[in-house]
Amino acid sequence: MTGLLLAFALASSAGISAERLARIDRAVEAAIAAKELPGAVVLVERKGKVVFRRAYGNRALVPEREPQTVDTIFDVASLTKPIATATSVMILVEEGRLNLSDPVVRHIPEFAPEGGDRAKVSIEQLLTHRAGFEPDDPQEIYTGSPEEIFARKYARPLAAPPGSRFIYSDVGYEVLGELVRRVSGKPLDQFAAERIFRPLGMKDTLFLPLPSPTGRGERVRGELSPPSHRIAPTEKREGRWMRGEVHDPRAYALGGVAGHAGLFSTADDLARFCRMILNGGRLGDVRILSPLALAAMTRPRYYADGDVRALGWDIATAYSRSRGDLFPPGSFGLTGFTGTSLWLDATTDTFVIVLSNRVHPDGKGDVTPLRATVSNIVAAAILEDVPPAARALRPPPREVLTGIDVLAQEGFRVVAGKKVGLVTNATGRSRDGRSTVEVLTSEAAKKAGVDLVLLFAPEHGLEASADARISDSVEPATKIPVRSLYGETRRPTPEDLKGIGAVLFDIQDVGARFYTYLTTLGYVLEESAKAKVSVVVLDRPDPINGVDIEGPLADPERLSFTAYHTIPVRPGMTIGELARLFNAERKIGADLTVVPMRGWSRDLWYDETGLPWVNPSPSMRSLESAVLYPGVALLEFTNVSVGRGTDSPFQVIGAPWVDGLRLARTLAARGISGARFTPVQFTPASSVFAGERCGGVRITVVDREALRPVALGIEIATALRDLHPVDWTRKDFGRLLANGETISRLERGDSAEAIAAPWEKDQESFRRRRRKHLLYAR
Repeated sequence: MTGLLLAFALASSAGISAERLARIDRAVEAAIAAKELPGAVVLVERKGKVVFRRAYGNRALVPEREPQTVDTIFDVASLTKPIATATSVMILVEEGRLNLSDPVVRHIPEFAPEGGDRAKVSIEQLLTHRAGFEPDDPQEIYTGSPEEIFARKYARPLAAPPGSRFIYSDVGYEVLGELVRRVSGKPLDQFAAERIFRPLGMKDTLFLPLPSPTGRGERVRGELSPPSHRIAPTEKREGRWMRGEVHDPRAYALGGVAGHAGLFSTADDLARFCRMILNGGRLGDVRILSPLALAAMTRPRYYADGDVRALGWDIATAYSRSRGDLFPPGSFGLTGFTGTSLWLDATTDTFVIVLSNRVHPDGKGDVTPLRATVSNIVAAAILEDVPPAARALRPPPREVLTGIDVLAQEGFRVVAGKKVGLVTNATGRSRDGRSTVEVLTSEAAKKAGVDLVLLFAPEHGLEASADARISDSVEPATKIPVRSLYGETRRPTPEDLKGIGAVLFDIQDVGARFYTYLTTLGYVLEESAKAKVSVVVLDRPDPINGVDIEGPLADPERLSFTAYHTIPVRPGMTIGELARLFNAERKIGADLTVVPMRGWSRDLWYDETGLPWVNPSPSMRSLESAVLYPGVALLEFTNVSVGRGTDSPFQVIGAPWVDGLRLARTLAARGISGARFTPVQFTPASSVFAGERCGGVRITVVDREALRPVALGIEIATALRDLHPVDWTRKDFGRLLANGETISRLERGDSAEAIAAPWEKDQESFRRRRRKHLLYAR
């Protein structure tokens, strides 16, 4: 095991201040003096080196005082969840013996004896506390054998629908412990000892360090035999001090081995485990998890109502105060009821272990403030520069629920009992991957009386893949008729709307005024108002964030199918918010309802929502294309390729007559924030200059927060104007800009900066206009 020994080193060799770490002494000693805990062991490691390891106070106060030692064995309580249970589950996932998406009933059939919502609970939902369980089952069901206890557990109703919200619950982890036993054929304590603890040299880590008084558990014997005198006692129960017996009453009733509690360990052993985690699943020559499995385990899995969890780990919830105030978002850890905690940060390659038995002797101790203080001290002691990811203040990816998810969760209340039409395409999908058509024709929808009778297809069709006019058709799976809104007519007809109670609109747009789905939305509002049919917009994110506003307002006399209303090129609004603004400012008078998202805030970019990217049109293949689109697409109606027919639409521009090197140098010399320019040659397979070799530039977004894409489009336009005054044909350049002043300034030779200067006034007036229509905070 020599390769698994801890590496001790001076703090300075790991880029951390020993002087600052010494502040931990004062913090722990003050907490002991305040009787918040009898003693503690604190260990800090950075860059693979233990830089702080110290014992404080006493291991026991009664019946006799015992000094604390660094090798004290603690009941780690809920640390059992990630260390033993979640890691064991991930090992089984790696082996192909289960999938995170598996319903629990696939492996434990009696888990859902009545079917219903319980049959929908997945393994991932158990791991992230989203299964809908109450925090704890009543203690009175914990009598008899484990089989009898679990039978009672499985018969209890859920407290919430599966996946609907975060409820920290020991119940789910008890089930996970049983799942490990069912799938592996070995009890959790044995499986974890063989696959995790022994390989890592965690010699003092095990369940049941002393024989279980209930006689139900059998200690895993062999090399794991910690001396009982090193075990920290907890409270007094049934006339004796709990020492080597699990403190958690439910784990105790299950014989001392449970998925949520029961593990005992030391600071040194936990350091081995934490180092394995930060090393991507490996310690020395021993590999516990593959790098991808470890990444899947520790990345944020959802974001809802401010709660962020990974698989077994806490990231940002009401329970994560042990992170302190300084470790960055994306770091993770967990606490244990008995007074234990781990916090790990991959960006600074640091972890903090605080172990105590704060429940000794009377259960009144409290280490919540101390754990946060220790983390702050450690984080503040890291004085060398840290990776940009650690400095970033962006939150981890969230679990955003779009309008269709919320509509389904609320039992289709706003369209219950109605015949409905639906405007949608391939982007209309629920978070679980079903199309909105599937959701609205599901048994749940039918039970609510929803009758989907007609579909409307916008530009690019239901599959969002066509680059031509769309004909009427029939949806293949449901045989529901499909009316084209990009063919002979671009509006629903009175005949289409006859007998319909509501038209639902569920399409993802890209945050640019000239994306035609916004005009389709306006036309649907207008025609539905005339027909006295209500409109329900199922909201979706502005993929390029809902904060930034950019570009000139469309002139009233230049409105068209690519400029429905007098808004900026980049309005910074969701499609539901725009529906409200259109309805009010154009005095449409539609009976409009917007089903808002949950978990979305204005500062989020699409890749921070946890939603999968679905191409909203054939050439909109990535978020980076969407980021550049409001500016690069302005060149569409000139004799320049914007990358359609290549693998990088809107990320390359060029023409056979463009000198790519000269254009790249010109743009680079202007110091445009957020973008880098590289000369390229490319041959589009379709669209402008199909089959012709083009010179041009590739635009790489290096800082999307700093980038102003509409201004970038003007920079490119002025560069083409100045470098290629004859070759660049631009009589239709203003077609998407729809703003006469901007076009005039370009033609008279103004600089890009001068052209964009008047926009500020427009943007500020629009910011005031839009305020009352916004649905989400920043």
